[in-house]
Amino acid sequence: MKNKPLVFNPSLSPFSLGVELELQVLDGSSLLLTPRANEIIEDVGSESLKKEFFQSTLEVITGVCSTVQDVQHDLLQSLIKVHASARKKVLKISSTGTHPEANYRERLITPSARYHELADRNQWLIRRMAVYGMHIHVGVTSADEAIKLNNFMLHFVPHLLALSASSPFWQRMDTGLTAARPTMYESLPTSGIPYLVKNWSQFQKLYRDLLRSGSIENFRDLWWDVRPSPVIGTVEIRVCDEPARFTEAMAIVAFVHTLAHWFRDHAEEWENGNKRFHRWMLRENKWRAIRYGRFAEVISQRSKKPVKLTDDMLYWLEQCKPYTKALKYEMYLDTVRAIVENGNSSERQYAVYKSSGDLHDVTRFNVREFEESLVVSDSGPEPE
Repeated sequence: MKNKPLVFNPSLSPFSLGVELELQVLDGSSLLLTPRANEIIEDVGSESLKKEFFQSTLEVITGVCSTVQDVQHDLLQSLIKVHASARKKVLKISSTGTHPEANYRERLITPSARYHELADRNQWLIRRMAVYGMHIHVGVTSADEAIKLNNFMLHFVPHLLALSASSPFWQRMDTGLTAARPTMYESLPTSGIPYLVKNWSQFQKLYRDLLRSGSIENFRDLWWDVRPSPVIGTVEIRVCDEPARFTEAMAIVAFVHTLAHWFRDHAEEWENGNKRFHRWMLRENKWRAIRYGRFAEVISQRSKKPVKLTDDMLYWLEQCKPYTKALKYEMYLDTVRAIVENGNSSERQYAVYKSSGDLHDVTRFNVREFEESLVVSDSGPEPE
């Protein structure tokens, strides 16, 4: 079984999109995490809602979508039902990368043979992971194309972290980081920045070696920041914190989608100019974004010298303008630009904490931001 080739099933819809959101289920009074996600799942009765490792986590997923407008419409249908069910049960929903106050030691694991196996194998490391992220799938036509897009998207790990960063507080502590969530994953050897390969053949060899050595049991044990997803024919971007606002989540998905379209038309140019870029540079850039967010200086993939991350994000927004216009994503990319210029969720949370000195005010603020962004999004554009 472990010698069986890993088959990549090409996407029937190139550049199709799928999105997964990991949400916090909170007690309506205390606003602390509560193990009641399954009550909402059973009440709503939708295949778009899934259980996660902890019973206080609710995952909302889309079907296969063509555009961000489709993704927004799909997710809103689910989120409106989730919100109504939560209100009925005197619960609240929040969507930041960490809960500012919650104690991970109090989290209950969802009953599942796989989850209990993961807990037994990884012990304290995985029990800390009361963290929340957004995953974005982009459909590709072949295995080698998946590897090429995968390697391209790795350069945007710091950009996506800076845009989505929403996890500055952990266990009632100020971490001093813009995004603490990624550090939880990086303690595991099959997480974080992946090992670099040039094509599907090299990826197959890497995968076989991981299996034969007992490093993983199956493909689901690979929790890299960006990875090919061979069963459904996508590249999956997994590095984002769960955005605090639904509007920001959709903006980040649009940014990823326009980058993928840019790469389709400029792959050869990109690959010729990035032959000297190494894994340590990717790792260093990610760390700088974890620590400093949009104020980081990262190593440029063009000059190989430090540049302001905000300048590089604005550069890529300009590069992607033709695709933004063609896809009618102007509204979404305006939101990306607003984050670049005005700040992300972590900065907003720090501002609340600096003002009041009370982390519970930060928790209340996060809940309110998510709820208000749903109202704004619900009045946005319909899919065409």
